[in-house]
Amino acid sequence: MIKIAENRMLQVILAPIVSEKSTLVAEKAEQVVFRVSTDATKAEIKAAVELLFKVKVEAVNVVNVKGKSKRFGRTNGRRKDWKKAYVSLVSGQELDLAAAQ
Repeated sequence: MIKIAENRMLQVILAPIVSEKSTLVAEKAEQVVFRVSTDATKAEIKAAVELLFKVKVEAVNVVNVKGKSKRFGRTNGRRKDWKKAYVSLVSGQELDLAAAQ
């Protein structure tokens, strides 16, 4: 198992994603969705979730989300690219985001 510094683990997870799709995934597949740092690896995400929320992680799937193109008046701009992580928990485990503060 890879040793990861604790201060790095606290910087990996940026925010939970709470949307209609993420709540559906949480109910059906026992997965939780997080917005994570763009340079985070699957091993770092797994270690960070296990440290912060005291749950066992079975697997981590990662999606790179492309930023949208937007207009600001006359100029064209672009939002930043970001990374999303689908964290599968071991069966029987549950993660309550409201109580984890």
